[in-house]
Amino acid sequence: MILVWLILIPLVGGVVAGFVGSRNVSACRWISLVALALDAALAIGMISQHLGGFQYESSKVWFEEFRASWIPVLGISVHLGLDGLSSLMVLLTLFLGIIGVGASWSEIQERAGFFHFNFLWIIAGVLGVFLALDLFLFFFFWEIMLVPMYFLIGIWGHENRQYAAVKFFIFTQASGLLMLLSILALVFVHRAGTGTLTFDYSELLGTQMLPAVATWIMLGFFIAFTVKLPAFPFHPWLPDAHTEAPTAGSIVLAGILLKTGAYGLLRFTVPLFPEAARSFAPVAMTLGVIGIIYAALMAFSQSDLKRLVAYTSVSHMGFVLLGIYSFNEFALQGVVMQMICHGLSAGAQFMLVGALYERIHTRDMGKMGGLWTTAPAFGVAGMFFAMASLGLPGLGNFIAEFLILVGSFQASVPATTIAALGLVGATVYSLWFMRGAFFGPNERGWTIVDLNARELVLIAAFVIGLVWLGVYPQPVLNAVAPVVQSLEKMTQPVTAALLRS
Repeated sequence: MILVWLILIPLVGGVVAGFVGSRNVSACRWISLVALALDAALAIGMISQHLGGFQYESSKVWFEEFRASWIPVLGISVHLGLDGLSSLMVLLTLFLGIIGVGASWSEIQERAGFFHFNFLWIIAGVLGVFLALDLFLFFFFWEIMLVPMYFLIGIWGHENRQYAAVKFFIFTQASGLLMLLSILALVFVHRAGTGTLTFDYSELLGTQMLPAVATWIMLGFFIAFTVKLPAFPFHPWLPDAHTEAPTAGSIVLAGILLKTGAYGLLRFTVPLFPEAARSFAPVAMTLGVIGIIYAALMAFSQSDLKRLVAYTSVSHMGFVLLGIYSFNEFALQGVVMQMICHGLSAGAQFMLVGALYERIHTRDMGKMGGLWTTAPAFGVAGMFFAMASLGLPGLGNFIAEFLILVGSFQASVPATTIAALGLVGATVYSLWFMRGAFFGPNERGWTIVDLNARELVLIAAFVIGLVWLGVYPQPVLNAVAPVVQSLEKMTQPVTAALLRS
């Protein structure tokens, strides 16, 4: 039942915070914080039992499972499971959830109870996505996390929040419908071959089907997950959603929701359709490379700080797509590292931009400049996370991108060569971020309050995480080793095929 409690605690906490918020705003914030802290303690306690030093028996696929019948006539059950990959994603989700509550502490003043209700339900939905091993249950949680995010953007966002919220909802709902159709197609193909109607992940693995059928169903999953990633050309919703979302919304959107797309590719698209994934790899890698370069150029052209950081996310997720479809251990380990480190660095940057907006009420870099002299702690924090974003050695992002490029080089030298130019782009837009906000003349005479104690604690948590992952990434690599090795075995012929092409 411990996996069930991981989902139930934020669900119940959100309902309680929603009711209390109408009477006591401060109390609803503390309820959210306590609920997520309790969930994090529960997760850490459970995971540490299985991952002592982040290692466990490689012969054990799932070290924690829960099964209960739900709709047996349709073969639907409540099937939850935890392995090395999902455990890391659960920890990242709860960490950024706590950060999100702290970042919104002073920002959200109106309808605070409803805000925390939606925020905790997003966290619960994401946890369900990372734990679900029944495809119907997975889709159920996929939808749960989207609706509260729509409200977060549409109610507590900025000037064009309604447009951004509707755009987000249309893109994600359309892709979700495509995923549902693909799930149903896979289930019915499996029933035609075995006579069994089931949505269970373990039973659907290895389903026999014609190559053309597998390719079409795989494309449905691929598009659904790359819309959420997002990858080029399915990314247009992200800059608007990030720009208009409140700070906590941007943190969970960049740090967690985008990772559900990458997780879906790793957990479902490749394992369920290994042959089709092999054939599609050159196209996927090409889309990843285009996304890396295109988004880097777009980031450099932005004057709005939030849009700049949003496009950097698209560029970094291009590395994820490139790494997944390189299909070797180095690249896949780099993908997981990138998911975690981008969650930390992008989440921190959105927090800084949100804190800055609270003080000067603009995100336009043309109206900024010279802020380092008046708020040096802001400047130091901004510089640190800009360096993380461009992949400075010693920080986790460097390890992630280095592993991806080493792995992708074994699969496709041309793709890797072009993708490496994205690192140059990252340097340019990161320095552009610092130049626009913190250096240059302070023409408008800004005098702002520097980071306060609460904000410094949150920033310190991000810094510690990125430094630790940069100096000692081995525990993370050990945790995902069985998953990565399993994916590599499924797709072994792809490296040779790509090199020949």
